[in-house]
Amino acid sequence: MGRSPFTLAAAVTAALPGAEVTGARALTAGGDGRFDSAVASLSDGRELAIRVADDDEAATELAAEALALRALTAGARAMLPFRIPEYIGETRVSDGRALVTELLPGFQIEAAHVPAGRGAAESMGAAIAAVHAMPTSVVRGAGLPARSAEETRDEIGRVVDAAASTGRVPARLTVRWREAVADDDLWRFESTVTLGGVQATSFLFVDDADLGPQVSGLVGWHALSVGDPAIDLAWLSAAPEAADDVQAAYARASQRTPDAAIEVRARLLAELEFARWLVHGDSLRRADIVDDAAALLEALADGLHSDDLTVISSRGEGVDSAMDALDSVPASAVAAIDTSMQTDAYNPNELWRDEDLDAAERAEAVDGDDAQNDAAHRAEAAALDTEDLSSLRPSTSDGGGSGISQGEDEGTSPEDEAQRAARAALQRWKSSDSE
Repeated sequence: MGRSPFTLAAAVTAALPGAEVTGARALTAGGDGRFDSAVASLSDGRELAIRVADDDEAATELAAEALALRALTAGARAMLPFRIPEYIGETRVSDGRALVTELLPGFQIEAAHVPAGRGAAESMGAAIAAVHAMPTSVVRGAGLPARSAEETRDEIGRVVDAAASTGRVPARLTVRWREAVADDDLWRFESTVTLGGVQATSFLFVDDADLGPQVSGLVGWHALSVGDPAIDLAWLSAAPEAADDVQAAYARASQRTPDAAIEVRARLLAELEFARWLVHGDSLRRADIVDDAAALLEALADGLHSDDLTVISSRGEGVDSAMDALDSVPASAVAAIDTSMQTDAYNPNELWRDEDLDAAERAEAVDGDDAQNDAAHRAEAAALDTEDLSSLRPSTSDGGGSGISQGEDEGTSPEDEAQRAARAALQRWKSSDSE
């Protein structure tokens, strides 16, 4: 963080005239974030989050989130069974755009540790369905992006073509993706309101004595749009235990016509994150990012059992284990500099959930290790190399570094530690770049 929490907290009064700030603390993942962030405590007991953009891209994201939060009127919010951060105001800190929002209480659960069964998994599926059930007029009326199924299909085709034009995508993947784009059965869906790419860390939970963890809030609304609902299920590639139950709960709660291909498109979108990463690096002329993305794609291609990505084959055929695929990524793929594009806002460690930790430890932020963030992209590719969408295994963790995982003990290997340390870095890039 370049600016101190006290400097940021002082700026809250510009966005909320008359506010009396009584305290401030950092809100950071400990990395080279795209935002400077802090929490300001007010005399009336409220806590507000303030984020300041460090570059034009981050400023655009803050502007999009401000627009989305303002579009979510009281009537729209009443349709949802969880809370959304309230828009408080905007200001400038030095030459950076700043957004002030309500800080929601709750804890987070990493994708790898979302348990199967009732509780968190079912609540997450129902929460996603509730977002998708909102009237599209909420989004369209605010002038936010809206895509039809055909427009979504065309956009995916352009991503595939752009990635293939770099010459760094294995032919097997190019064929696989182009056949998926050409498969009419995959693209017969009704566009819905979406967050544009949910991550596990988008959900905030509270404990229920009878039901287990329940979604109490949802953060990360900058990509709010109308489009393919599958984009909000792509994160399940990193939730091996919970994927089936999240999908089942989503299907039960959905008010839309059943979509037999939604899981296949979610798988496709998860794979295409690495194609987007490749195109991103190529557009910036960043050889390190291009090489990193190419290694990810090679690992993904090497693990495939089937080249077919269809509604039928997705259930019966898949790829080798995540750990086997990870082993196939060459050591030379490690980038010399940080390419994670991480965002220092709503740090998972600030609201961490672990069954073995007491309430005080859950809220403790853990310092990060920037050097581990480059492993995020390699590990996430490995998470795609599994038997099917419901068995995808994640291989990394919080981008901040030494976060504590469920089941972790003092004998954890350095390789496992690096894997856990890497996951959130790519997830934060994915969530910030989902539009």
